[in-house]
Amino acid sequence: MEYDSGPVMGQPADVQLEQLLPSLVAGLPDLLDDLEKLLLDLAPSYSNFIAARRNVVLAAAEAAVRSLVNVATQIWSDTTQQENVWQQSVDQTLFEEIGRIQWREGIPVGTLLSAYQLGARLAWRQMSDRALRNELPSDALAALAESVFCFVDRLSSASAAGYLAEQSEAAAERERCRDELVEVLLSDRSDTTSVLTAARRAGWAVPNTAAVIFIEPHNEAGRAVLSRLDQSCLRVQRAGLLGAIVPDPAAPNRRQRLGTTLRGSSAVVGHTVALEHLAASARIAEIAARLQHERVLTQDPVFVDEHLDAIIVHREQKLLDALLQQCLEPLERLPAGSREAFRATLRSWLRNMGDRRAIAAELHVHPQTVRYRLARLRELFGGRLDDPDSRLPLMLALAWDP
Repeated sequence: MEYDSGPVMGQPADVQLEQLLPSLVAGLPDLLDDLEKLLLDLAPSYSNFIAARRNVVLAAAEAAVRSLVNVATQIWSDTTQQENVWQQSVDQTLFEEIGRIQWREGIPVGTLLSAYQLGARLAWRQMSDRALRNELPSDALAALAESVFCFVDRLSSASAAGYLAEQSEAAAERERCRDELVEVLLSDRSDTTSVLTAARRAGWAVPNTAAVIFIEPHNEAGRAVLSRLDQSCLRVQRAGLLGAIVPDPAAPNRRQRLGTTLRGSSAVVGHTVALEHLAASARIAEIAARLQHERVLTQDPVFVDEHLDAIIVHREQKLLDALLQQCLEPLERLPAGSREAFRATLRSWLRNMGDRRAIAAELHVHPQTVRYRLARLRELFGGRLDDPDSRLPLMLALAWDP
């Protein structure tokens, strides 16, 4: 067998390690050939990179081998300095950046780590073969092995850390862009251009229509529903409520699915609108959420478009109070004990268009009782009961009198 010109027997192990270096460097072209072939299946892009930039890769590989031998030499001579040796010999920043690049290019970090391991096995196979042929002492061989596999472990850790850091930063940036998009969508100053620009930054596919869902923050069932929404939905935190912007909620079967999914979560689903009207729709949904909290609206979930009349009437409580005071003031002249019976009679009279039989049946009273009550109501309200313009607000007030 022909031996490489390398270490001379009898010399110190650290000297023999240094003398082995030229032999290791000389074997790098063959090592790259083998690595390029093996990477064709695992990671073709890495294999193509080696082929296209061979001189650069070869220079980097030679620098790595020199570092390995330097580390092995110092580990062998002084194990207490091992950590310092690694910090001096391994540029972790470079390999963190490699990990970041893998994330940006959409390459799984496992592919990179597998490539590192493959390269380590090939390198050690070649290095150990040359070391044994040159009869490197066992303690120096062990130091060389430790340097190879610790070196790859450090590279893997650095690249994985870079990959995860880039992933985390990208996720944070994406959420920031999505928050900005929500602000644009729910702003009265939004326009098509600003929405499209913000949506592009957030990576959000712009729908034709959308609606806002709101839940109260303490509602655990509602929070669970929000956590399961996919990335097409944008999270919203507004006016003490949690929620989401849901794209195209009027799509076939989606409304029904929303109703089923949200049942039990005390949710409010705003009416479906084009994006330029989403801010106004959200404000109406906020009013509906307040009315649900006050038990004016008792459905669960509440679909705003089914309760627009209630929302209009209760949008401003002071206006509703003024309407009730103006329209129902004559009833205050009645004794408190009979006031509710006369209110129910007047409400039934308006609803049944004066049909006394229908009123008696609805209220479960004798027609004579209806006749008496109506006569008393005419005394209280006078000609307003026969005036169509007066009956309309009166009917509205009775419909929404708590």
